Amino acid sequence: MMQSHVLKLAHKPIPTIRIGFIGLGNRGMATLRRYLAIEHIDVVALCDINSTHLTEANTLLRQDGRYHPHIYDSANGWRMLCERPDIDLVYVCTDWLTHTSMACYAMEHGKHAAIEVPAATTVAECWQLVDTAERTRQHCFMLENCCYDTFHQAMLTMEQEGLFGTLTHLEGAYIHDLRDRSSVDGRKGWMAHLCGQHEGNPYPTHGIGPVCQLLHIHRGDRLDYLMSLTPATNATQDVCVNNTLIRTIKGRSVLLQYDVTTPRPYSRMQTVCGTRGFAQKYPRLCIMIDGNEPIYDDATETVVAQYTHPHIVEIQRKGHELGVPNIMNYTMDYRLIHCLRHGLPLDIDVYDAAEWSCIAELSEQSAKNGGIPVKIPDFTRGHWE
Repeated sequence: MMQSHVLKLAHKPIPTIRIGFIGLGNRGMATLRRYLAIEHIDVVALCDINSTHLTEANTLLRQDGRYHPHIYDSANGWRMLCERPDIDLVYVCTDWLTHTSMACYAMEHGKHAAIEVPAATTVAECWQLVDTAERTRQHCFMLENCCYDTFHQAMLTMEQEGLFGTLTHLEGAYIHDLRDRSSVDGRKGWMAHLCGQHEGNPYPTHGIGPVCQLLHIHRGDRLDYLMSLTPATNATQDVCVNNTLIRTIKGRSVLLQYDVTTPRPYSRMQTVCGTRGFAQKYPRLCIMIDGNEPIYDDATETVVAQYTHPHIVEIQRKGHELGVPNIMNYTMDYRLIHCLRHGLPLDIDVYDAAEWSCIAELSEQSAKNGGIPVKIPDFTRGHWE
């Protein structure tokens, strides 16, 4: 059966977004706290197999003056939550291996889905998300907070105004020394375990998401193929390091890096190269526009402020006034609710979620085979043009 695409999908405005949260561990609880600072939402239901997490979440809601939500604590509780008729949005904060199944089940039951990164771990799961979103006509939003970084938001405006000229090369990364955080009570956490088994880049979306937005991926260009290299490991220590080169249909190049096990300073690289300009956030803030001297560090803040969209500035102002600890996450959540309330297409759609997430499996395929080129699927089936 032929399905029509969901590019620029929009629904009727929803005045108050009724939300069900699945997963209330570290990220889930942090998300719930942020949502208490966002207007026009109701927390209808909570799901977690850990009763301690549910108790903590309930306490938080009572302290905020919220009514008691419906609670699901069984292994199949997430399905019952998705089946409720009084929920508009299912917000998934569970481990990676459950993201796709939960998001698809939510969409199949008439709910919009918001899922933590990565949205999927295999190409097959990416297609499952796309097929389900197209069949059900529901939103599937991947919670990629790095797309709401203030520097990146300013770069989007500068690119749209032509200050970089024609983009030629971009760089993104997730470089974060997580060696001291890889275990809980002497046991590896699920994220460290999955990363340690992977031979490519298992966590690509922080780096590739902002890059794809700047390159207008699915909106005039598409990722074509990649080549990936992972250093050899030994039997006693996982070395989670990967370098992936990507080429787009229009011939632009992308360098994507991943490193969570060596003593390198935190970096997402965020490098933009064009025929008329250059910008980078790490390791040192720098912006250079053709005909001008490069500016560094504090001097770049004026440029970033000048080109950050007034809507984003207003969201960030509200977040700072409310004392929200992570402005990127707050901006992301605010934008999701804003778009649903006003019937707008979402900033990140299911094709973004699929294309950014598929890098995990494809980078591993390339690295295992000596860095050979691997084609990246066209999840839009040609509609990107």
